Amino acid sequence: MSGDADGFDPVAFLERAVPVASNDDVGEMRDLLVETLEAEGVDPTVDDAGNTVASKGAAEPATHLVLNTHIDTVSPHVPYDRDEGVIHGRGSCDAKGPLAALLSAFFAADPGPDARVTLAITPDEELLSTGAAQLDLDGDRYIVGEPTGLDVCTAAKGRFEGTVSLSGVAAHAAEPQSGVNAVDALAPVLDALRSFDDDREAHPDLGPATLTPTMVDGGANSNQVPADCRLVVDRRSVPPETAEGFREELESTLRAAVPDDVGVDFALTERPTPFLEAFATDPDHELVTSLAAASRDAGGRADVRPFTAATEASYFSPAPVAVFGPGDLADDEGAVAHADREYVRTDDVRTAAAALRAAVAALTA
Repeated sequence: MSGDADGFDPVAFLERAVPVASNDDVGEMRDLLVETLEAEGVDPTVDDAGNTVASKGAAEPATHLVLNTHIDTVSPHVPYDRDEGVIHGRGSCDAKGPLAALLSAFFAADPGPDARVTLAITPDEELLSTGAAQLDLDGDRYIVGEPTGLDVCTAAKGRFEGTVSLSGVAAHAAEPQSGVNAVDALAPVLDALRSFDDDREAHPDLGPATLTPTMVDGGANSNQVPADCRLVVDRRSVPPETAEGFREELESTLRAAVPDDVGVDFALTERPTPFLEAFATDPDHELVTSLAAASRDAGGRADVRPFTAATEASYFSPAPVAVFGPGDLADDEGAVAHADREYVRTDDVRTAAAALRAAVAALTA
């Protein structure tokens, strides 16, 4: 059968969705999504943040399952193409393929008297998550569509970014002792970054957190002791670390590491939405076991593992969250998602749709 039990064909939807460029503006893609929902008898809402939301089931449910993914894609747009069994183009796996599978599950859903299913599709996952930051769904379990190779992903590292600012005193380079060299103070800063996690235990699923210096800038003239230096760092966090907790601890660590005559400040990069923090769901939770069993029964690989990229799933934690979908972030040849060769196999889209239909039915009976 090409579609689900109600006639919706996820691959046919994907063939319409991938040609629609949604890297700079999601308006046309959102119109297609709304049109698709309405054609299936669903009346969605689009909120002020651009989220497309639709629900089925009890108004005050004992169980509320939320199906989430995003319609925006990274630049540049890659045109649609199709080989036998493979759809190519931007968004084919990240995340219009997962969206097609989630739509199949939502249309087929028939929640029990105490259950509710909500479809919540966000417009800005690849940049600032302005849509997800405004969602207030009160779900008690979430499935987030991303390319996982049909595995069930229960955890992901967070990503924080910030700038270390060092301040000294400018002086002539011929008399370096008359100033305070901010660039020279990078040496103890880099040592402190390397040892920052030495006494911290690795997360059982995600492994160790990482802290990486990524960009540096300092000095004004080649014959002058530099008064200022800035170092950008990338943090990949593990639970239970929060962005603010990381900021406070790193600033305190650096203050203790550099000479007293050097000023030290560490500030997280300003953004209008919260950073994507780490999350972890118990692998034995019913959400995970039901989805893994459904994927396995449908022919998926169904390993339970962490996801290797940051996702909006972090906004839904600490409620149980599982990340799942067709396609892969990378394969044996290299990058797939965000790459010019982005693709998804149509068989995997159908398998994901079948798995999600079964999992949603089990979780909302």
